[in-house]
Amino acid sequence: MSELNNKIQSVIDRAAMNSAWRQRECFNLIPSETTPSLLVKMCEISDPAGRYAEHRKMNQEELYFYQGIDFIREVEEEARAELSRYFGCPQVELRPISGQMANEVLFKGVTRYLNRQQQPGSPARRMSAVMNHDLTLGGHLSAQPMGSLFNYVETDPETGRERVINFPVRKDNLYRVDDSRLEELILTHKPELIVFGKSMFIYPEPVELVARIAESCEPRPLLMYDMAHVLGLYGAFQEPFHEGADIVTGSTHKTFFGPQRGMIAGSLGPDHPWEELWLDLVNRAFPGSTSNHHLGTLLGLLMAAIEMNQFKDAYQKQVKGNAKAFAAALAGSGLAVEGDAADGYTETHQVLVRVRQHGTGEEIARRLEENNIVTNYQALPDDTSFVESSGIRIGVQEMTRFGMTEKDFEPLAGLMADVVLKNKQVKEEVVAYRQRFLDMRYCLPPAEAAPLAARLLASIFPHADYGKQFADNLLGMFTS
Repeated sequence: MSELNNKIQSVIDRAAMNSAWRQRECFNLIPSETTPSLLVKMCEISDPAGRYAEHRKMNQEELYFYQGIDFIREVEEEARAELSRYFGCPQVELRPISGQMANEVLFKGVTRYLNRQQQPGSPARRMSAVMNHDLTLGGHLSAQPMGSLFNYVETDPETGRERVINFPVRKDNLYRVDDSRLEELILTHKPELIVFGKSMFIYPEPVELVARIAESCEPRPLLMYDMAHVLGLYGAFQEPFHEGADIVTGSTHKTFFGPQRGMIAGSLGPDHPWEELWLDLVNRAFPGSTSNHHLGTLLGLLMAAIEMNQFKDAYQKQVKGNAKAFAAALAGSGLAVEGDAADGYTETHQVLVRVRQHGTGEEIARRLEENNIVTNYQALPDDTSFVESSGIRIGVQEMTRFGMTEKDFEPLAGLMADVVLKNKQVKEEVVAYRQRFLDMRYCLPPAEAAPLAARLLASIFPHADYGKQFADNLLGMFTS
């Protein structure tokens, strides 16, 4: 038993050290991550985390294939209602367990829909063409042929490459779409699916313009917006359904408050040319792509959606203000911030910095991490390879939730500049500065959340005394 105890002790020690480092000593600036609230975390580890709740519609009735799941069925219905309210749309599918899976479910569903009238025995066809963002210009991997789009779009026999058309970009600003070339490209190539959304994402997408162009296409293409990075900014950054998009996909753990999951939202109402697609999407979620859809994180998503609907206005405004303030402070500290200074460099939570003069993006990101500033390296649009990246990508959403406002990002920009420009060691200053930002905002305050978390924690343990001991300890931590 001593060997077993030693292994267990080692895992727990290292996990506790890592959590303390990331939560108390680091500035977490990766734009694709966030820390969920205490209550979201507690929901994630409650009893549904070990359960199944497979279900599908059969003969107009939703049929569940497991018992003991009345509670989680209610949770899924409530979470769909909260997210329908958030997006202002009628349809939400929550069973994908990542944003990438959500996109693959969409691609599968579209392919199934396009083959609905195929004659028995005839070969299934793929999408004839897809428009998306070039990976090297900020497009997301999941919308590429090498990602989730694999095998769902036709190959051009002349080139041997998939029929994927990239959004054109402006020569004077590679981060913006060249609107003047869109109509010709769309009408010439006739994509059946147009995918908005990026992973290097600082400006809005031309949804309204493309929606107008799409109306003149026969058949009309499906307009999909992958909002993985900006899901938590829906409405304040862009409102795709209002602008003409048909489908929104995304992951729920970047700017959104949730655990790591994916979702698909739809506005395919009666008389919509793609109305029948929604049933294909639902069926590709289950049984097409998932069995267990991670019920603990589903419960966490419900809690996160409740928080988001309550606090989104203040949170979204602060995120956008913080990103612009951080970008300006970084530029003022001597760093080369990408984007247009006249636009405040960014309209999202992201800030992009060119660091090639001082090392590769990977080298600078590692140097910053050694000083407890966690970012990620990024290939910029004029780079030829992700391996030789010129930039770092920064997001303000997580530290915004820990209480940082515009003025708080100026000292952090100075510390980053010291690391990048002077190769200075600032770890002690970073740790000291982080101590000012330990309390999470835009959720219930600790005094109100702790008793609820303790109650939920106590319920998890079959042995009541263990549950009470853990709950008392947790309550003491937050009320001492």
